[in-house]
Amino acid sequence: MKKIALVTCYFQHNYGSQLQALATQMVFDKLELENETICIDGLKPEINRAKYRYFLSKAFDKNTVKDKMATVRKIIAKKTNPDYAHSLAIRDKIFTDFANTQFKLSQRYSSKMELGSHANEYSAFVVGSDQLWLPSNIAANYYTLNFVPDHIKKIAYATSFGVSSLPHKQEIEAEKFLKRLDAIFVREISGQKLVKKLTGKEVPLVCDPTLLFTSEEWNRKAPAGRRIQAPYILCYFLGNNPEQRLFARRLAEKTGYRIVQLPNLDEYIKSDEGFADDALYDVSPLDFVALIRDAQYVLTDSFHCTVFSSLFCKSFFSFRRYNNDSIVSTNSRIYSLLDTLGVQERLLDGIEDIDRCLQMDINFEAVHKRIQYLRQQSVKMLLEALNA
Repeated sequence: MKKIALVTCYFQHNYGSQLQALATQMVFDKLELENETICIDGLKPEINRAKYRYFLSKAFDKNTVKDKMATVRKIIAKKTNPDYAHSLAIRDKIFTDFANTQFKLSQRYSSKMELGSHANEYSAFVVGSDQLWLPSNIAANYYTLNFVPDHIKKIAYATSFGVSSLPHKQEIEAEKFLKRLDAIFVREISGQKLVKKLTGKEVPLVCDPTLLFTSEEWNRKAPAGRRIQAPYILCYFLGNNPEQRLFARRLAEKTGYRIVQLPNLDEYIKSDEGFADDALYDVSPLDFVALIRDAQYVLTDSFHCTVFSSLFCKSFFSFRRYNNDSIVSTNSRIYSLLDTLGVQERLLDGIEDIDRCLQMDINFEAVHKRIQYLRQQSVKMLLEALNA
């Protein structure tokens, strides 16, 4: 069998993005299937131009504008706050180094057309996971695998739309590229519904690549030492929701534990200045795993932080990143994950009574049985798709 091409967002400066891309590579390595991750460097200009046109077309959509204002605030903060800019540069370098050292990258392709002309060098293209089918990514037309010729196998593994519904134009495009794929496995129930609506196909639910490995397997990759010696509450919030920070403070006051935070990842949040006892920027993706492993409590609005909290049997609480389920909301993936694991009660608003929350137990034996079953089924279906 020729090598397998992995189409992932390994390059994104985001813990979940890089860890799921790493896990995708780890899966094929574990199966002893030769693979390489498609290098994005030469393709970025083409992809970014298409994304720019998409967001320009949404210039009068209030939800999209509100979502993109987070990026604007981050740019302004970098220009006006030298300390923040320095801290962000440290984090960005760590992400870049991780991408350059942890992944087996293909040669550099200058365009999707050139990549498509080399498609015969691969036995299959596998796209996934993460929110690769967001409306803007569908418009960018890379994670759709439309550049791959018909006769080359095309598989989507645990790929997420990130949203519960698509704009009309992206629905039309999604219907076309989904019908070209030889196998589709999605990560969320909302994704199943969207594929059914657009293609009429019933597609299986599989687990995110990060869930395909046990805590022991992740532990072998993560740093062994404990970074924060005192007991702590890890806060990993991507959204700007004050009530979630207030919940963290109340939990800290009740327990006496330190607050450890990875601040300002997706956007600059001024109120986070001085919020935590330890605000960390020099954290690699595998350091991130270790911080979750060693925490007493984990508070997050992140899908992947919830995943690792579940794997490491942490007392965690998850929150909605968005206050509503608008077209740009990615809340659905948190809902689906908690439902799949059978721990829907871990989803909080932030106004809950701390004493009641501290009494909420998690039956991790039952959670891990669910994960193990889904893990076995997911690998089985992936192998069947590759060998079909």
